[in-house]
Formats: sequence, C-alpha cells, structure tokens
Amino acid sequence: MKKEEFLNKLRIKLSNLPKEDLEERINFYSEMIDDRIEDGFKEEEAINDIGTLDEVSRQVIANYPLKKLIKEKVTPKKKINIATIILLVLGSPIWLSLLIAVIVVLFSLYVVLASLLISLWAVFIALVAGGLGGIVLGVIYIFQGSGALLLGGSIICLGLGILLFFGCKELTKLFMVFSKNIVVWIKNLFLKEVK
Repeated sequence: MKKEEFLNKLRIKLSNLPKEDLEERINFYSEMIDDRIEDGFKEEEAINDIGTLDEVSRQVIANYPLKKLIKEKVTPKKKINIATIILLVLGSPIWLSLLIAVIVVLFSLYVVLASLLISLWAVFIALVAGGLGGIVLGVIYIFQGSGALLLGGSIICLGLGILLFFGCKELTKLFMVFSKNIVVWIKNLFLKEVK
C-alpha cells in the first residue's frame, strides 16, 4: 500500500473526528511515514511498521480525549422539532429511569470486579506476611513440638502467596485492558466507526 492510499483510507476511517483534529492526525502519520522512509525503509515497509488501518484508527480513537469528543458530538447541530421534544419529555419517566438503572448496574459490576481484585491482592499480602512471620517464629521454636509444624505451614503459605502473586499480576493486567476497552467503548458510542 502506498502512502497516499494509506492516508486516504485512514481519513475515511476517522471521518467522524472534527476536521482540525482529523488533519492533525493525518499530518502526524504522514510525517511518521516520511521519517521511516528517511531512515531507510521502503514506503510499504514504513506503512506496515506503523500498523494496519484498523489498529491505527483504534489507537487514534483510544487516545482521543473523551471530554472533547462529548463536547463535539453532544452539541446539537440541527433544530429538534416540537413533537420530538414532547415525546422525549413524556417518555422520560420510563426511559430515563431505565437508563439510570442500566448505568448503575454496569457501574456496580465494574466496582465488584475491582473489589475482587483488591481482595486477591490483600490475600496475597496476608499469605506472604503470615508466611514470613511464621518462618521466623518456626525457626525460633524449631526444637519445640509445634515449631516444625509452624515452619512447614509457613513455607506452604509463602509458596501459595508467591503463586497468587503471578495470578494477581495477570488479573491486574486484564483488568487494566478491560478498563481501557470500556473507555474506548464509551468513546465509540459518541463516535460511529466508519467501516
């Protein structure tokens, strides 16, 4: 794919962005391609190095400020007729309460997921702290009857804590990706993606 073809297709993909922001993004990627060509890449290699059209358009939308997008898209561009206003007002007790209920349920599910993740990290800290404390006490009381049992149990707790660390780390990464995808999804509600 040639540079102009890539930029034209990217312009079509991002056509719902405001004009000045669209031109800024197109100029940015044009300069990026030119820089790679100056570094010795062929034109096709430079474009492939940037990524596919879908990846680039998703990245631009993900990095576009939500506040700016809402301000741009929520501002009415045409007059709303009186019949539409009357229907919105009369139907608002139903649709507004349903909308609020859906938003609250989705937000509460997100909070529950975050709480579970925080709880897993707390269990990890408890296992490691208990394991380390138990090892110290187990060494001190090793020659008493319960010292060896305490030492063994503490090593098991420490091992479980280490295993839980890797699980918590991966779940945290997944939660961060999930959070980013939620923000991108909200942005896409305000910005129809051009196929």
